[in-house]
Amino acid sequence: MAALAGLRALRRLCGVALFLSQLYILSGRAGSLMTTKHSQPQSTFGKSLTSTSTHTPYFKIAESTEIPSYVTKCPSNGLCSRLPPDCMTCNTNYSCIYGKPATFDCKVKPYVHCLDQNNHEQENFTINMTCQFCWQLATTDYVCTNSTNCMTVSCPRQRYNATCTVRDHIHCLGNRVFPKMLYCNWTGGYKWSTALALSITLGGFGADRFYLGQWREGLGKLFSFGGLGIWTLIDVLLIGVGYVGPADGSLYI
Repeated sequence: MAALAGLRALRRLCGVALFLSQLYILSGRAGSLMTTKHSQPQSTFGKSLTSTSTHTPYFKIAESTEIPSYVTKCPSNGLCSRLPPDCMTCNTNYSCIYGKPATFDCKVKPYVHCLDQNNHEQENFTINMTCQFCWQLATTDYVCTNSTNCMTVSCPRQRYNATCTVRDHIHCLGNRVFPKMLYCNWTGGYKWSTALALSITLGGFGADRFYLGQWREGLGKLFSFGGLGIWTLIDVLLIGVGYVGPADGSLYI
């Protein structure tokens, strides 16, 4: 009887163990299903976040409203035909006859405001000019750089490479900035009349040469008493005709 009771108790224990093992297995599957179900929305949400973060924002950046630099050269509410060339764009006709009047169709650039003869604002207009290139203009129509490194008193007369720019109110064909060979024409502030007066009155003491910056010649005239007067007379003639000039190579005023 005792053996039979022990066998029954062992079967009960095996049944309980089998039940618990099946319950553990079922609880594990349910947990995995729950975790996968909950993880899917999170992953899609994460993907949506990452995908939207790589795209550009919906709103657009405002465009730059800076005013161009050429606007400062353009007078406001003035005549369109009197605007500087930097304030307009024109249809240039290079087939015009040189030296003859020519008419070109022009349009103002953005941010530029001008008027016609009746004080009405306009964008399209015409300008009248002489058919010629910028480098063919008169010397009064452009401004050139000056050089102080060349001698103005020399034979032959020296030239230098200058960069010339057309004045704002002048219209012409081609480049408005161009190179040109010009004669040396700078001045250091020496007056021809003062040099001549010193040569006549105090030339025997070398005052004229000292005034022109020629110190060695001035000392030579001073200690030789003007070359006994001969050097003094020669300098009067040379300064009078402009052959002797300032030592720095500049022109007289």
